[in-house]
Amino acid sequence: MRHRIQTTKPQQFINITQRVADEVRGSNVENGIAVIYVPHTTAGITINENADPDVVRNMIYALNRAFPVEGEYLHIEGNSHAHIKASLMGSSCTVIIRDKRLMLGTWQGIYFCEFDGPRDREFFVKIIEG
Repeated sequence: MRHRIQTTKPQQFINITQRVADEVRGSNVENGIAVIYVPHTTAGITINENADPDVVRNMIYALNRAFPVEGEYLHIEGNSHAHIKASLMGSSCTVIIRDKRLMLGTWQGIYFCEFDGPRDREFFVKIIEG
């Protein structure tokens, strides 16, 4: 199923865990996997701690230290840092479903990672029985 994210910030992590969990609960799949896919070259997806918002702030900070917005990049659009960060995060993640629930750890959440906003974005969730 397609999910839209409207007008992101320049760089942010958006917790999409509840949206994915709601889709799993609304499906007919008791046990299987959920694949979450981001079809953008300057955005990604990751699973990380969702209890302390400083964790995602620290992640953005560290990524910006390693790959600053301004740099000696050759890509003419000026968003090379975003392409690099998106590649590091990856464009998809897979979560096991058991008893119609995502098998995430106590502190884990699923994050849409924006590195080149503001933009209107989307991600897809595919639920597979198995």
